Amino acid sequence: MAAHGSLAAALLALAGGAGTVVELTASAADPLCQASASGGLAHRAELAVSASRFERRWSVTAFGTNGLLLSGSTDELGHLPPVIEAWLAGEPLDVLAARARFDVLSGRPEVVDGTAADLVAAEWAWLLKQAKDADWPEYLALVEAAHAEPQLRALYPFTSHWALSFAAGPDTPPDVPPFLSLQAPHGTPHYTVKESWNGPTLTQVGSPAEVIAFAVARLPGWRTLVSML
Repeated sequence: MAAHGSLAAALLALAGGAGTVVELTASAADPLCQASASGGLAHRAELAVSASRFERRWSVTAFGTNGLLLSGSTDELGHLPPVIEAWLAGEPLDVLAARARFDVLSGRPEVVDGTAADLVAAEWAWLLKQAKDADWPEYLALVEAAHAEPQLRALYPFTSHWALSFAAGPDTPPDVPPFLSLQAPHGTPHYTVKESWNGPTLTQVGSPAEVIAFAVARLPGWRTLVSML
């Protein structure tokens, strides 16, 4: 990277040698450690590449209109040009992943001109993968139980400090209060339900099923409140 003057130039040199074509921009503030590429498609945002300052490691991240789509790291700089080229070419994520020589998918499905229901389904898929990777059985059980309940599965899920909450939809205005904060046990034997992440505790129960039953019982009141705003 130092020989080429920037991370972007080093990647371009590797791409040329491998027969791939990429378009990269060096960071003006940190050219040796930061580079970016435009999304290529309207629903794909900028792809970013960064170099670790402490070890031989490079990371790639990229977002779509519905959130983080790519996230991975490798200790071989030459692994990156095919991923960047595939992103810019608009290749589907599964094709892109097949070309990569390291794990790059975040677990969130890409949504192309999708409906609100598509965005909700994609977010649930991502949360389920995140929960399975978390090594936290109680949290996984909570997310799976919420997803299994049709009334909650229709809402847009999100997390704050690993607490599960819900919005009416992906574009819900910020002044509309989210629906509850469901928190899995971590050092305690109880699942906790709050109005918001840092709000007062409404109840503590011993199983995900009890959490979901409590949440469903409160849905009508929350929907009435949202409809009045």
